[in-house]
Amino acid sequence: MNKIHTVQYTIRRVPLEVDRRLRARAARSGTSLNRELLGVLERAAGASSAREPYRDLDAFFGSWTADAEVDASLSEQRRVDRALWR
Repeated sequence: MNKIHTVQYTIRRVPLEVDRRLRARAARSGTSLNRELLGVLERAAGASSAREPYRDLDAFFGSWTADAEVDASLSEQRRVDRALWR
């Protein structure tokens, strides 16, 4: 079994806003503050192949409301015209 060598850092004078944002990120991702900080450091150092999740459409999740007119229009658009596919 390969042993992973690590070092320990002590970081001082972290601005309160930075602390707040890092703790919020950790809470959103369901990880510890330490794990979140390691991920941030890995990405900043270019030592991680992990990609940031896309969040640009998050505001739309759960926002769909049923609309009979839209449903009818979508149904019409999904209808296959057999004459065009011969």
